[in-house]
Order: sequence, then C-alpha cells, then structure tokens
Amino acid sequence: MSAASCLLSEDQFLCCICLDVFTDPVTTSCGHNFCKNCINEHWNSNVQYLCPICKKAFYTRPELHINTFISEMVSQFRQEVQQKTSSSSSEQQAAKPGEVPCDVCTGTKLKALKSCLVCLTSYCETHLEPHLTVSGLKRHKLMGPVENLEDRMCMKHDKPLELFCKTDQTCVCMLCSVLDHKTHDVVPLKEEYEGKKAELGKTEAEIQQLIQKRRLKIQEIKHSVNFSKGNAEKEIAEGVQVFTALKDSVEGSLNELIEMIEEKQRTTEKQSEDFIKVLKQEISELMKRSSEVKQLSHSEDHLHLLQNFPSLKAAPPTKDWTEVSVRPPSYEGTVVRAVTQLEETLSKEVKRLFEAELKRVQQYAVNVTLDPDTAHPELILSDDGKQVNHGDVEKNLPDNPERFSDCVCVLGKQSFSSGRFYFEVQVKGKTDWDLGVARESINRKGQITPRPQDGYWTIWLRNGNEYIACNDPPVHLSLQSQLQKVGVFVDYEEGLVSFYDVDDAALIYSLTGCSFTEKLYPYFSPCINDGGKNSAPLIICPVNQTE
Repeated sequence: MSAASCLLSEDQFLCCICLDVFTDPVTTSCGHNFCKNCINEHWNSNVQYLCPICKKAFYTRPELHINTFISEMVSQFRQEVQQKTSSSSSEQQAAKPGEVPCDVCTGTKLKALKSCLVCLTSYCETHLEPHLTVSGLKRHKLMGPVENLEDRMCMKHDKPLELFCKTDQTCVCMLCSVLDHKTHDVVPLKEEYEGKKAELGKTEAEIQQLIQKRRLKIQEIKHSVNFSKGNAEKEIAEGVQVFTALKDSVEGSLNELIEMIEEKQRTTEKQSEDFIKVLKQEISELMKRSSEVKQLSHSEDHLHLLQNFPSLKAAPPTKDWTEVSVRPPSYEGTVVRAVTQLEETLSKEVKRLFEAELKRVQQYAVNVTLDPDTAHPELILSDDGKQVNHGDVEKNLPDNPERFSDCVCVLGKQSFSSGRFYFEVQVKGKTDWDLGVARESINRKGQITPRPQDGYWTIWLRNGNEYIACNDPPVHLSLQSQLQKVGVFVDYEEGLVSFYDVDDAALIYSLTGCSFTEKLYPYFSPCINDGGKNSAPLIICPVNQTE
C-alpha cells in the first residue's frame, strides 16, 4: 500500500468541492470521487443531481457508499503527511507570543508562514505545501500570516472581502457588489490598497517632516537654553565681581573708619597715661616732703629745726595742672565723611554698570521711521521720517482708522511682536513730549490717556522740568540733569520697557511685568507748539554705541 501511494500525486486525494483531503470518500456511477458530506450538500442546494466534474445528470439521487479502497489510500496518505509533518516540525519554530500559529498543527503549534483567504486558515511550512503544489489549491489567495481570518469574511454572505466600496468607504464581497452596492463605485481591494498606500506614504512623509521640524525646534530650544545659560553665568560672574568689589570697598572703608577712631582713642589714652605718670611722680615727691616736714615739726632739737627749716618750709617744685585736661577726641562727621566717600565710590561703580547695560541694549538697535498715515493732521514730519514737530495748522488729511484725530501723536512704521528692540530720540530744547511704545489696537480717536491698561508704555516731560513715568499710578521722576537724548528698550517676552539717559548712560525708569499680546509700535508725541516755546522737533537718531 505504501509503495502504491508513493506513485500517486497529492491532488488525487483532494475533493474538488472542498479542495481538501477526502473525508469519507464516495464514488459516483460516473467514476468521480468526493467527500460524502460535500456531494450531499452540493445536491441539497441544486434542483438537478449533476456530477460536479463531468456534469452527468442523474434522474434520481444516487445512493452513495464509502469507497473503502480510496478511504484506505487516504488514510495511508494522511499517515505519511503526519509523519512528514512530525519530522519537519522539529526543524520549524514553535509560535511565540504575538506570532500567528498554524491552525492545522496539533500539539505544539508551529509559526504560520501564510494565511489562506479562501480556507480562512493559517499554515506552517509543512501544512502550506499543498497550497503550493496542488493545482486546485494554487488558485487560493495567500497572504502574510494574520489572526482572526473570520474578520476578512463578509458577515452577510460568508464570502471573502475582496472589494472596496468607495461610496461607503467599506470592504465588501462579490455578492455585496452586485446586491447592496450595485450602484456604488466598487474597486478591487488591491486598487484601493495601492491608493491608500500612496496616501499613507504621503502622510508618512508629512509626519517625518513634522518630526524633523520638532527636532529642529528642540535643537533651537536647547540652543536658546544654552545661550541663556551662558548669559546667566556671565551675568552671575559679573554680579559676583561687582558685589565682591563693593563688599571689599565697604569693608575697606569700615576698616579705615575703625582704624581712624581707634588711633584717636590710642592718642588720647597715651596723653592720659603721660599726664598720670607725671602726676604720680609729683605726688611721690610731695608725700616725701610731707613726711620730712612732719618729722621736723616734731623735733625737740632747736638747732636742728632752725638749720633745716629754710629747705623744708616751701613745697617742692611742681607743674601747674589748673589748665591741664584730657579732652576726648571729636568724632562728629567721621562716619558721615566715610559714608560720603563710599557713596562716591559706589556712584562710580553704578555709573560703570549703567554704561555697560546701555552698551548691551544698544546692540538691539533698529531703524525706526515715522508713519505719516498715523500722524495727527497738525504734525509736521520730515521727508526722511526721522523728525516730527507741531505745526499749529491742521492739514486736510483723510481721517483713516490709523490716524490720531485729537492727540498730536504719531507711530513708527515698524512693528514688533517678539524679541528685543531699541531706538534713541533727541528731545533737546523741548518743554513737553511723550515717548515709548503702544500696542496696535490702541484707541486713536478722541482724547486718550497714555497708560499701560490702555496699551501705552511711555514717559513724559511737562513744563520743562516734570518728568513722569506713565505707570499705574504715574511715577514722578527726579533726574540730576535735563534730558537731551532718550533711549527706549523693549524686551517683548520679558514684558520690559526701559528708558535711558543716553548722554549720562543712566537708567531713567523701567516698566516691568508688562503683558504684550499684540504688535508693538514706537510711539511719539512732540506735544503742542505752545507759542514757539516747544517748537523743537523730536528726532529719531542713529545709535552710536557708547565706548
């Protein structure tokens, strides 16, 4: 039997209906073999009793009997396949967690190599062989091993999902395409797969681009952090240096003060000690004379008393101490003079720091020009957009939304919505002016009050000597000298607006904690002419960094 089976090809043991090895094989009168269950179901679903292979018609349903010879051959074939499977199983890998196992293997489930969409079964290398060699099975559609093959079958018609309905965006079977989706745009799965795969490729490219942008942003942020760290370390080092110098200066001044006071005290003590020493010597001499006088006065020897009387009747020579005194040294003004000297030292150091600070902010200088579309009709702007003054006469200009209608103001053309910027304005010869920055949405019609809550961050001059920082509430500033040139510095992210006296390299005032959410524009107001008293223009100057 075994020798005979070796001469037979494997497809001779397959049922042409189920395309699997015979189970209870039966033979029709026309000589064709089928699984008993397969041929019965085939005839149950058809009106005529036809042979599925040769189409021979039977007028009455044939009585079927199991073909024992073929059954034995199939049994032998199954045993040989089982033996072959057992021998090859040792060479193949068992399915690991997460891998698709073979559905045919009994006992240890081997790793599946392919899944059949017709059989809805996954096969290992051994059990896949019939699909690679048997002509009927070769027509089956194989794919990479997947689980839940039932999900690839149409729930309604129990057919493979081989098509895609573009109208409903769903996978369908052949029967669906001619029944439920017959008027829809239906294409093969492969065609839609290729299209969707191309879209996924495009999506993947876009995702990679987004990833790259974010990686670049990470590098940018890291660079900013490193840059900030460098600046912080530099600022700390400079701060340590400055405060160490100040500390040393204070300690030195204190030591000098203490030494001077202690020296005065030592001099006083030395003088006192010298006086006391002389006084003690005189007391000693006087006590000696007193003893001699007392002894002589008690003498009964008339001659001895008379002979020694001339030398003892007068006190020994001593210093007149009436006008002598020890006056404590005066310390009035000592501490004040020391503090004044220290203050001069500190002032020099502070001035040096302000000069360095001004030099730093001047690095952010920008080119600012005046915007004529925002200028009040009475303002006169120079052709280069660098100067503005009040002209008394109102020009006939269009009342566009950007223009100030009542207040004699003008904005710069340039706007800023991030980073830092700095510009300088000459205010020499003026008695009144406003300077600073303003947000884009400020009210430009009617009377305005330039204050932070209304979108203005400015300082003013009024009446030639009243400097005011436009804070809430306003802050009156005490300046050492009349301003000639003002520097305006803005750090958008930090919410900082600082004003500098450029000539003295000094900080005038800083508005901190500002909330910037819009574009900022440089803001200028030369104020009214005031009969010629305030006729000088505001002039935007080129920035020359301090040496």
